[in-house]
Amino acid sequence: MSQWSHLTGPDPEFAAAFARLPPAPPHSEDPAVFRERFKYVVSLCKKNDTPRLPAADSYRVQDYEVPVTEGNVTVRAIIPVAPEGEDKTYPVMLWIHGGGWAMGNLEPDDFWMRRVSVELQISIVMVDYRLAPEFPFPTGLNDCYEALKWTALHTDLIFGSLSKGFLITGQSAGGNLAGAIAHRARDDPFFADKKVTGQLLQIPCTTHPDAVPEKYKSQLLSFEENKDAPFLSAWEVRMFIRTLHVPPEDPDFNLLMHPSHRGLAPAYIQVCGLDPTRDYGMLYEQVLREEGVRTMLDVYPGVPHGFHFGYPHIAAGKKWDADFLKGLRWLLQQG
Repeated sequence: MSQWSHLTGPDPEFAAAFARLPPAPPHSEDPAVFRERFKYVVSLCKKNDTPRLPAADSYRVQDYEVPVTEGNVTVRAIIPVAPEGEDKTYPVMLWIHGGGWAMGNLEPDDFWMRRVSVELQISIVMVDYRLAPEFPFPTGLNDCYEALKWTALHTDLIFGSLSKGFLITGQSAGGNLAGAIAHRARDDPFFADKKVTGQLLQIPCTTHPDAVPEKYKSQLLSFEENKDAPFLSAWEVRMFIRTLHVPPEDPDFNLLMHPSHRGLAPAYIQVCGLDPTRDYGMLYEQVLREEGVRTMLDVYPGVPHGFHFGYPHIAAGKKWDADFLKGLRWLLQQG
């Protein structure tokens, strides 16, 4: 058993709600099939977040095109609107969506990020990175890194002030990408005077199941314990990684293989107990902490990867949402 196995036991409120769902459709490796199914997640996000949208005059939204290798990607800036007569600047946050490196765009998190921007008074840049399998690793990663550089260079467009905070944040596959570019930014002279001040990783995949560092194998057991978890099974994790075509030991994906984590920006991590990647997130927080990185961790026992999309109103969902805001505030205080 893993030291974190006790987190698998199902949350009673989630289990009761989940039992009312029809059986899930068969797994598919066809991008057209899983992307079509993902549209349901988008509709859930819009439905759940619409009642909580802030007043339309409290923020503004603007899309920009960012040059990347062999093309452009779209970024969406969400900027608080200061009271009339005030000339304000805001902390800055890059948000990287999830979706197994192969699904997703700006839409699922759009309304949510509008609420976060207004509530925390922070300028948010969302990146619509290119997806696998059409664009295999490291294309999406490089797109996100170029978006981070663009953000640092265009604070005038987004009323941002890096001195008030500069955060890299992401969910699921986006959490993996956020962790990777946090390492890149630490080592890149470009960011010497544009320091990243925090990273937020929600339900991140931090290693490759076929290249777990030997010294950690006895601690990473959730991939087997939660192999049949709802919403994201171990089979699906492997399928998405195959779709990405990533070398298993590349530290730009396999964060636990990175030679050093020292000097990274403070990290806030959220982990679900009924998730194949649970132990990946738990161990990554431990490793960061042991290497001197300031960390904060919140865990949600008995709920699966991405549960918050469909169940924001159960107690665990409300805590997840409140903790996300708490974690961002904590990161802004660290800078």
